[in-house]
Amino acid sequence: MRRGAWDDEGAGVVLVLALVGLVGALGLVLGGVGRGVVARARAQAAADLAALAAGDVLAVQAALAGGAAPQPGVACRRAGDVAARNGAVLVDCGAERGGVVVVRARVVTPWGDALAGARAGPAWVRAGGSGGDDDAGPAAGGP
Repeated sequence: MRRGAWDDEGAGVVLVLALVGLVGALGLVLGGVGRGVVARARAQAAADLAALAAGDVLAVQAALAGGAAPQPGVACRRAGDVAARNGAVLVDCGAERGGVVVVRARVVTPWGDALAGARAGPAWVRAGGSGGDDDAGPAAGGP
């Protein structure tokens, strides 16, 4: 039996190779997305911990100063140290009324920067809150 010019022998190999290439490309894309998600989570964890550390410093300063306005410089230096220990860079740090600290942290990756922010402070200070039951919840959180 003579085979023609349009024989489909070997077409399965080509389809398998194409499928392997497609699965490999999909794996690379999903790996990149996964790394981005991990970097964002690291940035958020670093921001949360930095805000808590800075808030702690402000609380100690306020307690020792007997009501005088605390200095956010020392608290922000502490926040920068904590962020660095968690693989992030402190981008912004500031104090708001009532001893609330607001920070932003960045984790640098080859695909771009992952940014996150956090606030920490006394439980009675919540977005203008009065300290009532409707103000319950954690003191630190994302922006």
